[in-house]
Amino acid sequence: MLDALLLRLHTETACRRGGALALRLIDLHTDHALIRLSEKGGTQRWQPITPMLAARLSEHAQVRGAVTPTDALLRYRNGQPATYRRYDLLWARIGRRLPWVAAQGITTHWLRHTTLTWVERHFGYGVARAYAGHTDRRGPATTTYIKADLHAVATALAAFTGQPHPLAVGESVLR
Repeated sequence: MLDALLLRLHTETACRRGGALALRLIDLHTDHALIRLSEKGGTQRWQPITPMLAARLSEHAQVRGAVTPTDALLRYRNGQPATYRRYDLLWARIGRRLPWVAAQGITTHWLRHTTLTWVERHFGYGVARAYAGHTDRRGPATTTYIKADLHAVATALAAFTGQPHPLAVGESVLR
């Protein structure tokens, strides 16, 4: 169950491993299908997730003993918070079953890259930048003006997953 959640979480959100592992119960908002990611450089952002994933994460946390708002969301069967080691073991197991995964060096970061590439190609650079949580000011001056809001990210997620999102704008879902 945890491995499937990790793969789905990273595929939907393109979040970093550290962002996923830092998730706490208080960071999950099932009504709006959002998670609050705390990532690189101390940045925090709200990231849309499908209502289905929100429900599964809530159920997972409850079954595995998350009670207080600051309890880790992603947990092992014994109730302990998940760690980076889980990712190492996950990709090693997948690589043994699917040798091409090991040969190509597929990792969680590869999922991030793939999702963000899809978002950029279908929704543009600004949405991909917001989807990735990039806040850096480097690059051409025009990147200052290329921005997207939470609704644009939710719309991209809805198109990517084929599932509606409560914050998605309109019904324009690419397939």
